[in-house]
Amino acid sequence: MEQLDLLLQGFAGALTPINLLWVVVGCLLGTAVGVLPGLGSSMAVALLLPMTFALDPTAAFILFSGVYFGGLFGDSTMAILLNTPGQASAIASTFEGHRMAKAGRAPQALATAAIGAFVGGMVASVLVVFLSPTLVALSESFGPPEFFALALFAFVATSSVVSDNVLKGLAALVFGIGITVIGVDGISGLQRYTLGAPQLFDGISLVTVTVAVLAFGEVLYVVSRVRRDRENLVAMSGGGRPFLNRKEFAEAAPAWARGTVIGLPFGVIPAGGSEVPTFLAYSAERRLDRRRKDPQFGKGAIRGLAAPEAAGNATTGMAMGALLALGLPVSATAAIMLAAFRQYGLQPGPLLFEKNADMVWALLASFFLAMVVLLIINMPFAQLWAKLLLIPKPYLYGAITLFCGLGIWATSGAVFDLLVLFVIGVVGFLMRRYDYPVAPLMIGMVLGPLAETSLRDALLSSVGDPRVLASSPITIVIYALLLVVVALSVRGAVRKRASRDL
Repeated sequence: MEQLDLLLQGFAGALTPINLLWVVVGCLLGTAVGVLPGLGSSMAVALLLPMTFALDPTAAFILFSGVYFGGLFGDSTMAILLNTPGQASAIASTFEGHRMAKAGRAPQALATAAIGAFVGGMVASVLVVFLSPTLVALSESFGPPEFFALALFAFVATSSVVSDNVLKGLAALVFGIGITVIGVDGISGLQRYTLGAPQLFDGISLVTVTVAVLAFGEVLYVVSRVRRDRENLVAMSGGGRPFLNRKEFAEAAPAWARGTVIGLPFGVIPAGGSEVPTFLAYSAERRLDRRRKDPQFGKGAIRGLAAPEAAGNATTGMAMGALLALGLPVSATAAIMLAAFRQYGLQPGPLLFEKNADMVWALLASFFLAMVVLLIINMPFAQLWAKLLLIPKPYLYGAITLFCGLGIWATSGAVFDLLVLFVIGVVGFLMRRYDYPVAPLMIGMVLGPLAETSLRDALLSSVGDPRVLASSPITIVIYALLLVVVALSVRGAVRKRASRDL
């Protein structure tokens, strides 16, 4: 098949010594950052974004993908050992994974997480390879109305799903879109929200906002928190075999399969990333466990850890396919990677597969390599990553702050951008302090220009007739799905409020 031939060519590019090195470096960096509480793959990619412009695009995106997948492995390690998930996608893994660790089964829990992530990621990567031509063909039928509908779907779905408070999600989204309209309008030439400052005529850089919100804002948040006592890692880590015996493997295998099936569709649904499918996978296993004669949930059930891990990585793998073929970011990290594509002058979609096929297929091949590398470095050495927690926090977060400033200075050389970094970083801190989700802000920042341009082009082509926005079958389907998402969100909010009133 053509896809297999292209994939083999991609492996030829990904297996060159330099690209293979970037796969390993990305996996190591991603895992290291994921292990540190409060950090995650989104911060790692944000910090690397201004520092990788010297690399060629293929090497840069191979590095980013390794960081993306590696961050999920690291998050799970801390969720299991310290009950401290690095990101929300690892919360579901804490419920049974941490109980396994406290019961002296930490090595088996880490092995379950590593294999589950490997299974989910591998299955997703295979599907991306074979489904990418279909996704590309679908994206070729998209015009301005379809792209506007897709952006609107991403806006509303992300804002309503990732936050317990829909108004907070919408506020974060509006803030992100508002940042994108600052500057001189490219069509009318009018100044928009510049306050007369020449430094704002070109707008605010997406790189600056990304580093400010995800890195500097996180530093301020961590510094502001009261220190909390943690359980002794050595007491929980235990000894023993870092692998599963036959009985444990047979117990976990069906959960890996079910978690993968649950996670795959969410890779192309703008629902904020892996948070929703991991909780769905955990809930499904819990319901099945209740039917057993000897329920294990609450005692360290291996299936309660296996399913969320497989679901999270399956979602991440499919998200990369949606990003490459449709230009659709379904999470904050994917949105940052879309920004990286634009920094290199690339636009994901059909033209990317036509004009940059070598890079795309080398990147897809690197997904498989990243899964293998992460399995190798996490199965036997997962507990060694926890030693990074011994780094004194003042040194760790001081270094992150330094990298934030150096990265922004390297991209612009302007003191004004450092001031913008500080101001937006404070806003990012306040968002985390008062539980405003970051993902809608990033989605709004990345897709805001696409939505504005598509809306303008659609209305210009129809001489101002708004009916053109819902004139094709694709737009009707997207808006119908949007109504379903909104209805489910409203239903969930009503049920939650009703349960509180009881």
